[in-house]
Amino acid sequence: MWIDRSTIGLGGRANTGHIDIPRLQEGGVNCQVFAISSTRERRPPLALRTALNMLDVFYAECNKNNDAITPVTSFKETLNAVAEGKVAALLSVEGADVIEGSVGALRVLYRLGVRMVGLVHSIRNQLADGVTDSRTGGGLSEFGVQVVEELSRLGVLIDVSHLNDAGFWDVIDVTKQPIIASHSNSRAVCNHVRNLTDDQIQVLADRGGVMGINFAPAFVHPTHATIARVVDHIDHIVELVGADYVGLGSDFDGIRSTPVGLEDVSKMPNITEELIYREYSETAIRKILGENHLRVLKEVVG
Repeated sequence: MWIDRSTIGLGGRANTGHIDIPRLQEGGVNCQVFAISSTRERRPPLALRTALNMLDVFYAECNKNNDAITPVTSFKETLNAVAEGKVAALLSVEGADVIEGSVGALRVLYRLGVRMVGLVHSIRNQLADGVTDSRTGGGLSEFGVQVVEELSRLGVLIDVSHLNDAGFWDVIDVTKQPIIASHSNSRAVCNHVRNLTDDQIQVLADRGGVMGINFAPAFVHPTHATIARVVDHIDHIVELVGADYVGLGSDFDGIRSTPVGLEDVSKMPNITEELIYREYSETAIRKILGENHLRVLKEVVG
């Protein structure tokens, strides 16, 4: 489910989708990632133009609502926005097919404010194979290696969500910086190809990275996704590697349905309540609710 922000703005509370400024404020969310993408096709037409149009809408909405939300490109800007009582809006690319085979286009997107890049959007592109192409066993292409190296040089968060397993391990070989899995869960808890194995979670933690828990019901539980089962994934990751390497990824406005108790972003305090119920410490809860992501943002992006 993709929400057309050119027709449904961020400023008013909407009757559709999962995110707008009133619901972000109601849910106590003061930093939100906004993803730009192309159509999810193997050779998407006008991929870069589509991404640029999304960028235009993003900046128009931020400008229209500049009393409540502001684009950020660094750790310091994020803290400043929150101190001013605004939502910090961080730009991401979901599927680097939008650069149309050009590292130069990647650098332009960086200058336009992008600070997080997911290499694929589940299907194969010029960089790598996604999870829906796992059968091939292919990982990063030579161009994909170039892009990962350039992202590392620029100081951009490298997002391995949607990559197949071979691509994940290729990224680990190519870059030494902390990586993120922006919206992926534990495969040991729910056996879905979009989730990470324990070995992957372990090496992500060893690198100082962070993974954001995804609310897509199919990634949470095979039959009945609830807020408790979302937190089951957090429990497993914390038991495996500790509370420093897990956060929240949601995938709001990118999923068609949600777990019971997480119907939109205004329901985010329910996660805090469940963590308190499970006797997580205040320190651990603060890390899960955002401090882990901020740590990686500071280290990689600056």
